[in-house]
Amino acid sequence: MTTTLTKPDARTAGPRRVRGPRSARAGGQLHAGPVAYVVLALFTVGSLFPLVWTAIAASRDNNRLAQTPPPFWFGSNLAHNLSVAWSDADLGKAFLNTTVVAGVSAGTIVLLSTVAGFAFAKLRFRGRGALMLLVIGTMMVPPQLSIIPLYMMVAKLDWTDQLQAVILPSLVSAFGVFFMRQYLIQALPDEIVEAARVDGASSWRVVWHVVFPTARPAMAVLGMLMFVQAWNDFLWPFLVLTQTGNPTVQVALAGLGRGYTPDQSLIMAGALLGTLPLLLVFALFGKQIVGGIMQGAVKG
Repeated sequence: MTTTLTKPDARTAGPRRVRGPRSARAGGQLHAGPVAYVVLALFTVGSLFPLVWTAIAASRDNNRLAQTPPPFWFGSNLAHNLSVAWSDADLGKAFLNTTVVAGVSAGTIVLLSTVAGFAFAKLRFRGRGALMLLVIGTMMVPPQLSIIPLYMMVAKLDWTDQLQAVILPSLVSAFGVFFMRQYLIQALPDEIVEAARVDGASSWRVVWHVVFPTARPAMAVLGMLMFVQAWNDFLWPFLVLTQTGNPTVQVALAGLGRGYTPDQSLIMAGALLGTLPLLLVFALFGKQIVGGIMQGAVKG
């Protein structure tokens, strides 16, 4: 009996490899489709519309805003309304006060939250879990519940209409501690801390030379968030500050355009002025912050 050996066909010898699309290959670059561009365009327009409408309303007069349909393009009163809003609300002093309050609050929160987050993330001490649960629990308490006792304390210290009445209650943030703890758990390996300990570094030296450089991206993000929160805070500054004494931006804008018929165009002009510094901060430091986040994510 003779057995004939046949050479397997190279095309059918093994499982065929299906070549995927170019964007899915290893090392290939992903390309967005037309649907993605449409969705991104819709989200961009929806995000920018409130700001654009504020600028349009600030460039009109009150009579035109009351008409139907409302205006959908810029008018010629923008410079005049901005000038009147700046002088009537004393926004120069309000900008200075708000910059001091937001800068001191954000900087202190970042430093204290980074140190506390490192302690909760990498240090071993008795009651660490219970204390962390207590910190998280304070985030669930509405801040309105502490307004009355806090105001009584400020009045007893004779701090009403002074900036320290706004700064001191906002120097610590439970969210900041939790945020930095979660970041340092992933971004800071235990081996680096142990190596610094072996080299004889104290806890504060570890914080300065190891923790701060590692947590720089998260510190930048937290500082940005806390600065914006302090800049936009209204309720507590409105209770302890006056519009003629030491107002912040939001307190100064609260008294703008008042009257029997509120001047909506003037109010919108003040709101536009109060928003411009935040847009400037994002325009100047947004790319660096995003780059720091991505760098920290790759290192983690």
